[in-house]
Amino acid sequence: MPHETALKNARIVLADEVVLGSLSIRDGCIADVTEGVTQGGEDMEGDFLLPGLVELHTDNLERHYSPRPRVRWHPVASVLAHDAQVASSGITTVFDALRVGLDEDADVEAPEVRNLANAIEESMANDRLRADHFIHLRCEVSASDCLEGFALFEDDPRVKLVSLMDHSPGQRQFTDLETYASYYKVKMKLSDEEFRRFCERRMGESQRNAGPNRRAIAQAARARGIILASHDDATREHVAEAAADGVRVAEFPTTAAAARASKEAGMAVLMGAPNVVRGGSHSGNVSARTLARAGDLDILSSDYIPFSLLQATFFLGEVVEGISLPQAVAKVSKNPAEAVGLTDRGVIEPGRRADLVRVRLDGDIPVVRTVWREGRRVA
Repeated sequence: MPHETALKNARIVLADEVVLGSLSIRDGCIADVTEGVTQGGEDMEGDFLLPGLVELHTDNLERHYSPRPRVRWHPVASVLAHDAQVASSGITTVFDALRVGLDEDADVEAPEVRNLANAIEESMANDRLRADHFIHLRCEVSASDCLEGFALFEDDPRVKLVSLMDHSPGQRQFTDLETYASYYKVKMKLSDEEFRRFCERRMGESQRNAGPNRRAIAQAARARGIILASHDDATREHVAEAAADGVRVAEFPTTAAAARASKEAGMAVLMGAPNVVRGGSHSGNVSARTLARAGDLDILSSDYIPFSLLQATFFLGEVVEGISLPQAVAKVSKNPAEAVGLTDRGVIEPGRRADLVRVRLDGDIPVVRTVWREGRRVA
């Protein structure tokens, strides 16, 4: 017997409109969407019904694994805690961003990262997780151990996205050395001379390693059919390099010019949901709202605050004129799913996966009331 669920009296966010109606689920997929009042089914009480959110870049898992300097939590327990947080934020598909390439921004070494990936795989196999998990490898190409860490994932089919990063001073996110100093000099408690030597060392590492590592990883990703993302592109030259590498997603471009060039090159532009909510980048770079107004924002990512993805979805139309709720929802569901080739989800329509989020607005705060993944309630 097929398993069926009916939901009625919901404000259903479709691809291009919001309708008051009902929805039926059969065997994990959306079977039917009906506008108007129906008799049977669970009453959604006029709440919004959204497609499950698709998250392409979140650092949240590593924060659970290493909650304090030199503190390590159990890998499986870390995955479970992270999963519970993202699912309760309405995220039903998540690309866990795992970093390879050690520098001052990270103290989790490559074997530990591999253990976290094993914990994800084991937890998926044992049906412990609420959300559907994939792996996004964040490759710090300036680091000398980047390729060593990348090699630990060469046979991992869960790796679906790879980003190419360089966080050395004078590059991309930190083209402004004053901004870099305010971030690292304070964070690491360095004197002026110590900071000068630190910058020289990091820039030297980038000059030696970034080019060869970037080329090797891009070639390996293309050979395996893994989607490539750029990271913090600041100039048209950066974008041209990304296009030559076969990049499909431009993550966090730092200037309006780089975002526009990425769109012109056929890339999907991804920005942080916290940037939308706060009104600007924590690094002083271009505002996501500015890109949205220009039509140069395709995808939102929660980055470091899982709930920000849903919060930004309902907030974006309030701060950027002309963006409807369906258009905002597409930036956290349909667009990210399509960017990584997941065509079975991201939109509420018959035949798609029944990944759904029930949301009630409390003032300007969206409250997640229920989450379903493939028709099964998970939060």
